[in-house]
Amino acid sequence: MKRIIVLVAMLASFAFVCPTYSAPEKSTSAKQVQNTKKAKKVKRVRRPKGDWARFGFYEKANSEITKAPKAVFMGDSITFGWGKNRPEFFTENNYLCRGIGGQTTAEMLVRFRADVINLKPKYVAIMAGVNDIAENNGKIKLENVFGNIVSMAQLAKANGIKVILCSTLPADKIPWNSEIENVAEKVKSLNAMLKNFAKKNGFVYVDYYSSLVNEKGGLLEKYTRDGVHIRKEAYILIEPLVKAKIK
Repeated sequence: MKRIIVLVAMLASFAFVCPTYSAPEKSTSAKQVQNTKKAKKVKRVRRPKGDWARFGFYEKANSEITKAPKAVFMGDSITFGWGKNRPEFFTENNYLCRGIGGQTTAEMLVRFRADVINLKPKYVAIMAGVNDIAENNGKIKLENVFGNIVSMAQLAKANGIKVILCSTLPADKIPWNSEIENVAEKVKSLNAMLKNFAKKNGFVYVDYYSSLVNEKGGLLEKYTRDGVHIRKEAYILIEPLVKAKIK
C-alpha cells in the first residue's frame, strides 16, 4: 500500500514540474504556407510547345504582306494592346504591330529577323523591358536586358532599317509578381541606358515615360488598369510622339 502511495505522489510531482506542450494550430500553419505559395506564383503566358520565341504568332500575317510597311512596332503585350485598341493607327499609316504578350527582350531578339528584318520596313520602333524586370523568364541583370535591345537596334541598322528606341513605360509594381522590388528605379535606370545609347549612336529616342509617370514612378492611374498595361487614352496620347519621328 505504501508503494502505491509513493508512486502516486511521484506522478503528481512530475505533472506539476513538467510544462505542458501545445501543438501549433494546423490551420494557421497551412494558411501561412498557402499565402507563401500565392506570393511566389508568377503568371506565365502559355506558349506552344517547340515555339519558345513565338515565331508562329505572326507567321501567317507575315506571309500575306504584299507591301513593305513604313514601320514595325516590336514589343510585348503593351505593343500588342496598341494594335488591338488602336488598329486604325497602324492601318492608316502603313505600320505593323508585332507585339506578343509576356515576351522578354530575349524572345524578341530571337524573332527579330522574322518579324522585323524580313518585312523590310523603313523604321522599327522598339519598346521592351518590363517583362524582364518582372522576371518572366527568370532573373536577368538590367545590363543584359539593355544588351538585348542594343542587339535588336544593331541588327536593324545593319539591314538598313532606321531605329527608334522607345522608353519603357512607367511602373512601380509588377501585379503578377509581387516579389519584384524597386520596379520604378529599374525602369528609370533602363530608360537612362537607352537614352544614352541612342544619343551616342545617332538613333532616335522617344520618351513615352514622361507623359505617363506619376510621383511614385508608376503609371498615372487614369491611364492604366493594373499598373503596367495602358488604356486606349494613353495610346492616343503617345501616338503623336512616335509618329513625328517616322518620316
